[in-house]
Amino acid sequence: MIELLTSATPNGWKISIALEEMALPYTVKHIQLSTLEQKQDWYVKLNPNGRIPTIIDHDNGDFAVFESGAILMYLAEKTGKFMPSDVKGRSLVVQWLMFQMAGIGPMMGQANVFFRYAPEKIPYAISRYQNEVVRLLGILDKRLADNEYLAGDYSIADMATWAWVRGYGWSGVTIDGMGNLQRWLDVVSARPAVQRGRAVPVPPDVPLNEKEAIEGARKMLA
Repeated sequence: MIELLTSATPNGWKISIALEEMALPYTVKHIQLSTLEQKQDWYVKLNPNGRIPTIIDHDNGDFAVFESGAILMYLAEKTGKFMPSDVKGRSLVVQWLMFQMAGIGPMMGQANVFFRYAPEKIPYAISRYQNEVVRLLGILDKRLADNEYLAGDYSIADMATWAWVRGYGWSGVTIDGMGNLQRWLDVVSARPAVQRGRAVPVPPDVPLNEKEAIEGARKMLA
């Protein structure tokens, strides 16, 4: 049994989506970000970075895995699903997974901070990160012109990337003219396992309106 320690964020949804797609039995421990539960000693023993998500594989000696990309690779290798076993195919999936981990996630995260959460609006910072997000989304759009999914077949790279890209509007950018990316977003969004994973944890600890979301994020950033 997999124990998932998570919250309602893009990085958290990556893992609940993967668990649903892989049909792995799991339980959920809802980590309350608003109370900084992820910084408590018991959690940091599992995840030294004090972030979500974390999994504990109770079928493998209570083995804990942190960092969302590492968790996705662990689950894919555990199940033999959504990542090819051949060297080339595996490398393609890992390349696009790392593109999300090193590019899409951090840049969208920074765009969110400066566009939505920062108490002082710094035009240079907002423009810098929004422009970089648009550039990265354009790379995805170009890739998807000749590929149904990022690495050929549907994979953990799609799960990870979708969890972030779906929220492009929150970063204050559009995908106008990126028809390939929009097609991919629609296809992945329609998957039942993605819809189920997106609903974890229940109830979500994200506020219901924009004002509360921004105030909550500012509190955590402080």
